[in-house]
Amino acid sequence: MSIKYRIKKGDEVLVIAGKDKGKKGNIISVDKKNSRVIVEGVNISKKHIKNTPNVTQSGIVDKESPINISNVMFIDPESSQSGRVSYEQLDSGKFNRIVRKSKK
Repeated sequence: MSIKYRIKKGDEVLVIAGKDKGKKGNIISVDKKNSRVIVEGVNISKKHIKNTPNVTQSGIVDKESPINISNVMFIDPESSQSGRVSYEQLDSGKFNRIVRKSKK
């Protein structure tokens, strides 16, 4: 069974659960297979990187870790309110994403 995700790369989201609850950020990547997203500035972890010729930065580096897609909620760019996303079909046969609260 295929799950349709309504959140895409580049969307602004609000974290609704976990240690970073209440933070906002843009989505860097979406892993559909594991239902995980990486949000900019959220769930920061420390990673130790060894100095090698092809590494630009070595030492202890802060890095965003993935969080579950159910822990984020889409933010409407026009009204800046969080809400659920649905799809409506246009006359041309294409689909348009809309926020259920504002119907935009």
